[in-house]
Amino acid sequence: MEKENKIKVRDLNLWYNDKQALKDNNIDIKKNKVTAIIGPSGCGKSTFIRCLNRMNDPIEGIRITGKVFIDGKNIYDKDIDVVSLRRRLGMVFQRPNPFPMSVFDNVAYGPRIHGIRDKKKLKEIVEESLRDTTLWDEVSDRLDKSALDLSGGQMQRLCIARTIAVKPEILLFDEPCSALDPIATGKIEELIQELKKQYTIVIVTHNMQQAARVSDYTGYFLLGEMIEFGKTKELFENPKEKSTEDYITGRFG
Repeated sequence: MEKENKIKVRDLNLWYNDKQALKDNNIDIKKNKVTAIIGPSGCGKSTFIRCLNRMNDPIEGIRITGKVFIDGKNIYDKDIDVVSLRRRLGMVFQRPNPFPMSVFDNVAYGPRIHGIRDKKKLKEIVEESLRDTTLWDEVSDRLDKSALDLSGGQMQRLCIARTIAVKPEILLFDEPCSALDPIATGKIEELIQELKKQYTIVIVTHNMQQAARVSDYTGYFLLGEMIEFGKTKELFENPKEKSTEDYITGRFG
């Protein structure tokens, strides 16, 4: 069982100045599975996943205690290279944020930053990343056109392609479909199911139906605390905690 856990979170706490935003959280995230984090707005979901790649570090007034192990190594140890860490954990945000450059250059951006200059190699990476995100057939004839001309759903898949072009091990999705229409959302959900064959995925979502559709495991957050965590089907059909049941049945939040 230990080998199945890609990420282990132990006694994770976070404060913004005097306000505690995360409280004593413990969770095991399994390799090549989709783990959804649900809960009402402002409950700490996004703050939690940003702890997994240390994106909260630069925020003034932040204090973090506890441990986050990835492949058995605590990412909050003093000897951790944060730049290398973030390369291992790709992040996809709520709203599509392509760079104001061509489709090709968006996907090639990360590999170039990491020193890949060979044009043939870059072409291979771009095509593979776009194929893996089901975008290749839609954009292969306009790779030199601005990424900002794509539809919202295409932009979000391009951002995912840009993220996987540097070969991370873990993908973090922070409400990736909240700005998309139902058809574009469906494509992203199908894509997540394919991507978990290669990546460990954590998705924050305010959409409980989405969590039920795409995830293998679900954690319910309330006021910065993981109230309940388990297999998605079990958590939705037979929650152990009353507050979980109240939330998923719409009586709260």
